[in-house]
Amino acid sequence: LTPPTALLPLFPRSNWQTPTMPSSHRPALRAAARNSALLETIFMVGLVIVIATVIFTYQLVSSSHDDRELHLSLPRQQSSHLVQKSSTHEISLRGAGGRAHKNRSGDSHLGGFQHFLTIAQDLAALSPDQALSQLDQNDPFGTRTFDARLVERETSLRRILTLEEIKEIFPCPREDERLTLPDVRDKKKAREFREGKRGTFLFFQHLRKAGGTNFCSLAEKNLPRSAQPRYYCMPDMGWSGNKNAGYLHSWSNHEITTRMLSSGFRIAGNEWENFDVSRHFDLPAIFATSFRKPLDRALSQFRFECIEDRGCVTKDVHQWWDRRKDLWNVYTRTFSDPAVGVKEYFRGSHVQERMNLMATAIDTLSKFHIVLCMEFLAYA
Repeated sequence: LTPPTALLPLFPRSNWQTPTMPSSHRPALRAAARNSALLETIFMVGLVIVIATVIFTYQLVSSSHDDRELHLSLPRQQSSHLVQKSSTHEISLRGAGGRAHKNRSGDSHLGGFQHFLTIAQDLAALSPDQALSQLDQNDPFGTRTFDARLVERETSLRRILTLEEIKEIFPCPREDERLTLPDVRDKKKAREFREGKRGTFLFFQHLRKAGGTNFCSLAEKNLPRSAQPRYYCMPDMGWSGNKNAGYLHSWSNHEITTRMLSSGFRIAGNEWENFDVSRHFDLPAIFATSFRKPLDRALSQFRFECIEDRGCVTKDVHQWWDRRKDLWNVYTRTFSDPAVGVKEYFRGSHVQERMNLMATAIDTLSKFHIVLCMEFLAYA
């Protein structure tokens, strides 16, 4: 707080300097002059104090308001644990496209890409139990609310809801409430793929036990046989001499482009490696993936590997999960493609690193042309 006396030079000296008193031998005039000077001095000091108080109050209120907006989605006691997002990292994300939207209805559900990105990063900064608590209590993405309403309605009616009934409990969000807007997908590549331009193809990031095989079956029904790799939409099975399939991260863009063009294939699945955020978007392709609820996806993989005896020796899901740390945070890792050996970033005090990885993963997905949610496909 600036001392009031330091503000005095901001005013003309004639306004605050004590006037020189004329020489006089009459006591009444000298007393009146002293009283006048005293009143002027008191007035100016009081005015300066008021101005300083107003400036201080304005700064305090502005700071408090900004802090509340920054941590809107987190409880008060957790706000102090957040760290500021790296400015360099933010610049690399979507540029001017990402923007926060003003709240029209007055509630805390603002909508838009930047709003949901901030929520996800705030959740990534928390420990797993704190993040789950936030999702359970606040439902910031609205998914649990929809699930609860869906189960309630279908249970009461004892049937599956129609599309119109679905829209009543899950209406299409307004444009300023959509995670997918502003739209940063490459429309030119989508148009060229639809027009059948030679060399263009669909790059499918296959998340294990999340509908990948069904997606490949869908492609088989919509593409000529000659445009399909023989082994589950993974062309590198043939490229590697039947040794590996679904490892497109290990092939350069030039190799992928050249081989896809020469073979005439129009779909390429990448299942066992991350999506390379630094170069895969440079391919002449459109991009698609499919998600499933994480717990359901993990249990399905346990059933596939262990219950159905595909090389797994344990039948206890807890023991299996503790051993399969390669499956932890699989969604975030797949679409952020962190460097090898940074598993420690996903736990402990590496808050900023987790926030950056989450931001990269969401930014990557926002550029995908098709993102499916398996649980919602029944109502599509």
